[in-house]
Amino acid sequence: MSARRKARKRALDFLYEAEIKGVDPQLLLESRPPTELSEGQYSQTLVAGVLAHKSKIDEIIVMYAEGWDMDRMPAIDRNILRIAIYEILWESTLDDKIAVDEAISIAEEISTKESSSYINGVLGRIVTLKPVLVI
Repeated sequence: MSARRKARKRALDFLYEAEIKGVDPQLLLESRPPTELSEGQYSQTLVAGVLAHKSKIDEIIVMYAEGWDMDRMPAIDRNILRIAIYEILWESTLDDKIAVDEAISIAEEISTKESSSYINGVLGRIVTLKPVLVI
């Protein structure tokens, strides 16, 4: 497993746990022992980025997640989407296809087959519309 994949999964763990517990993900991240590995730094970047842009990310999810509102969507899928959308829209050094493929792979591993297909569809629309999205 690549360092970036580990970082995404670690960030997902923090975002998911924080949402379930109703606590600030950044405080949760800071309460854990720091890792010296590069994935620790990227995990922190992802958590901070999702938090900084959360309202816009959630607005985009609501807009393009046809047939699902945020409350009906499984928390794990919601947070996979948040990380991927952050990477697609705000991580300029990362190819969009990598962000989408990683989100799908993580969903297949952690969530359901249906979730990975759904996440692929939502992210595909966002990548297509990226040039006209106001962020």
